[in-house]
Amino acid sequence: MKKTKNPTLRERRGPMQQKRRTVPLGMLRRFLAASIFSIVLTSFFFVHVHVSPSPTHHNFSDKIPSFYDPQSWTRELVPPYLFKTPLSVPKLKGSRKESDYEKLWKPPPNHGFIPCTKPTPNYTTPTRSRGYLSVHTNGGLNQMRSGICDMVAIARIINATLVIPELDKKSFWHDTSNFSDIFDDEWFISSLANDIKIIKKFPKELVKATKIVMQFKSWSGMDYYENEIAALWDSFNIIRASKSDSRLANNNLPPDIQKLRCRACYEALRFSPRIEKMGKTLVERMRSFGPYIALHLRYEKDMLAFSGCTHELSKVESQELRFIRENTTYWKRKYINPIEERSKGFCPLTPKEVGIFLTALGYPSKTPIYIAAGEIYGGEFHMADLRSRYPLLMSKEKLVSMEELEPFSSHGSQMAALDYIVSVESDVFVHSYPGNMAKAVEGHRRFLGRGRTISPDRKALVRLFDKLKNGSMTEGKTLSNKIMDLHRRRLGFFRKRKGPVSGTKGSDRFRSEETFYANPLPGCLCRTESLSVNASRYR
Repeated sequence: MKKTKNPTLRERRGPMQQKRRTVPLGMLRRFLAASIFSIVLTSFFFVHVHVSPSPTHHNFSDKIPSFYDPQSWTRELVPPYLFKTPLSVPKLKGSRKESDYEKLWKPPPNHGFIPCTKPTPNYTTPTRSRGYLSVHTNGGLNQMRSGICDMVAIARIINATLVIPELDKKSFWHDTSNFSDIFDDEWFISSLANDIKIIKKFPKELVKATKIVMQFKSWSGMDYYENEIAALWDSFNIIRASKSDSRLANNNLPPDIQKLRCRACYEALRFSPRIEKMGKTLVERMRSFGPYIALHLRYEKDMLAFSGCTHELSKVESQELRFIRENTTYWKRKYINPIEERSKGFCPLTPKEVGIFLTALGYPSKTPIYIAAGEIYGGEFHMADLRSRYPLLMSKEKLVSMEELEPFSSHGSQMAALDYIVSVESDVFVHSYPGNMAKAVEGHRRFLGRGRTISPDRKALVRLFDKLKNGSMTEGKTLSNKIMDLHRRRLGFFRKRKGPVSGTKGSDRFRSEETFYANPLPGCLCRTESLSVNASRYR
């Protein structure tokens, strides 16, 4: 008898049940395949739309790196070799955070000094003008700016009506901007109405008036202007100053003249509304990263050509700069020994050297840095080392769109004005060379009581950098301690303005003085306790 085999479960269900089983499985497979395809297609479309924005529209968010964390700057406040334990507290409060704030960001103490530009009781409103003072300014923005402020004071001394100054349009920058393009001329005129009379242009009846064109002597005092220059009114209706830079002494002037210089510089000479607005936008966008450093990196072509500094430049670059210097007629020095200049501390720090310097001071790699400068010579090639240390290097061009910057971009002085605003408002200001802008920003920050202003000791730093290069020293705690010790008293502290270097004579003596606009103390800063009594001690 043949033994039958028990049917399997599949065989017992029969054909109809098997068919009902296979139908839903097929539908499920098709549904899953369609879903996957739909997800892939949607993702591809999403990525395409966001990676390729319209070329005619630039959002501010496109300019800002997406990895930014508002609290991230507090998580790495110093390089690892300066502390044994990592910093993990994400807020500024707390003993360790407060210690890092003190080390890196805290403004220097003001010792009770505040601005005091109000005239003394003996100050009078301007009397009848004896003639007109016309001014042709010279140099870049900040050189012109300080010159204009001096000319306001000179107009007061010689009892002149000041004609709105003409800006320099022929220097290296070839900027065609007029006074009203950069400054608020209406505010300038009205805010100084109690000091001098200012007009926008000459009256028609003065077309044939007698005029003398001259250069005022550099760093001149009251006697020169009250006697020699004021005497010219007997023969001329118009005195035209062909240059404006450094025409007034830094020191030994009456208190009311010094105060007038500060009212002109820090109150009356306000930037035009559109520059102020854009400057405020740049400051706000920098602050979105947290506390920031404004770095005035003087590594533009004109600076290197003028100074003759060629450290770390190629032979071709050095030759190009020498050619520019030799063919710029108003630059007096033609032959310059770059090695000797650098050893004396006369050269601007290179971008690479600035990176070493900031790292040694303890600023972490996540520190936001605003580059206040024109076009860096050599471009990204010379910026690579600094950027490798501090990736969050920002500039006007990165913070705003091309459309926003377009009204200013072809005018060097207007672009410099934007850098000036961001620098004055920064938490820390650092310069690579103490030129006109560095001095102007330093003085303005002192006047306003802003944050730290770090002035690198270039002569001492060069020696340390050379040791790094020849291998006798390495970056680390030893270098950091040396650099921090060198700069403990170079953070923008309130102090009296430095006088001339001992042993200097003539124009070199005046040139060696600390400029009035780099440090308006004494003159425009007084102690808060009993201003009328203590202020005289600092005049």
